[in-house]
Amino acid sequence: MSAPAPTSRPLQGIALLLTALACFVVLDSSVKHISAVISVLIAVWFRYMFQAVVMSAVLLPLRGRQLLHTRHLPLQIVRGLLLLVVSVLGYYGVSLMPVGEFTAILMLTPLMVTLLAAVFLKERVSPLRWLLVAGGFAGALLIVQPWEGADTSLGWVALLPLVMVVAYAAFQILTSRMARTEDAMTMHLYTGWVGALAMSLALPLIWQAIPDRETLGLLFLLGLMGTVGHYLLILAFARAPAATLTPFLYAQIAFAMLAGWWVFDHIPGHVELGGISLIMACGATAAWLATRPAPRPCAG
Repeated sequence: MSAPAPTSRPLQGIALLLTALACFVVLDSSVKHISAVISVLIAVWFRYMFQAVVMSAVLLPLRGRQLLHTRHLPLQIVRGLLLLVVSVLGYYGVSLMPVGEFTAILMLTPLMVTLLAAVFLKERVSPLRWLLVAGGFAGALLIVQPWEGADTSLGWVALLPLVMVVAYAAFQILTSRMARTEDAMTMHLYTGWVGALAMSLALPLIWQAIPDRETLGLLFLLGLMGTVGHYLLILAFARAPAATLTPFLYAQIAFAMLAGWWVFDHIPGHVELGGISLIMACGATAAWLATRPAPRPCAG
C-alpha cells in the first residue's frame, strides 16, 4: 500500500517559512558584520562546510547509503556550483550594501525566473507578466541609482545582487526540474558538499587566521542559520502548498530592513523605499497571478 499523502498544515508551513526567512536575515547580517575583519570567502567556505558536516552527521545514520543515491550526479554538481556562485556574489553584495536594499533586489528572483523561462524554455508569458518584470527591474534601478551624479553610496556595487539574481533564477529552474526525480534531502546534502569541496580547493589561496572568538562565533552562527534556514524551508513547503507560502516570502524584506535599522542603524532613503515598494508590489502581483486557479471551460 502506498503511503498517504502528507496532510496540508498551512499555519505550520507559514510559521516555518517565516522562521527560515528570519534565519537568512541573521545570516546576511552576520556576513556583513564579519566582512570588516575577514574575507567573505572564508565565510562562504565555513557556511558550506558547516552544512555538509552537520547534514551528513544527522542524515546518514538515519538514511544510510540510500541518501547518496542520485540519478543525475552531473546535474547535482552543476546545481551545487550555481548555488555557490549565488553565495559568493551574495556575500560580497551584502558586505558592501545595506541588508534591506540587498534583500529587496534578491526578491527579483521570481521575476527573473519568468524571464529565463520565456527565453530558454520557450514558455508563454503574458503582457501583464512582462510589465511586472519591467516594473521589478525599475524598482531595482531606483535602489541602485547608477545614473551619473546620483547621491547614493551604492553605485555599481549593487549590480552584484542583480547578477546573483540571474544565477539564483537558473538554480531554481534546475531545482524544479530535478525535484521530479531526486530526493530533497539528497539534493540538500550534495549542495553542501559541492560547495564545501569547491571552496576547500581554493582554501590555500584565501585562508587567513580568525582574529578573535567573536568572529569565530559569528562564523558558527552564519553556518547554523544557513543550515537551519534551508532545512526549515524544506519543511515549510512539505506542509503547505507553494501557492499559500509564496506571498509570505516578501516578509524577508521587512525582516532585513528591521535588521538594518537595529544592527547597523541604517534607514533607506525615500527613493530606495520607492524601489523596494515597487519590487514588492510587482513580485506579490506576479505570485498572485501564478497561484490563481485556471478558469473552468464553459459548459456547451
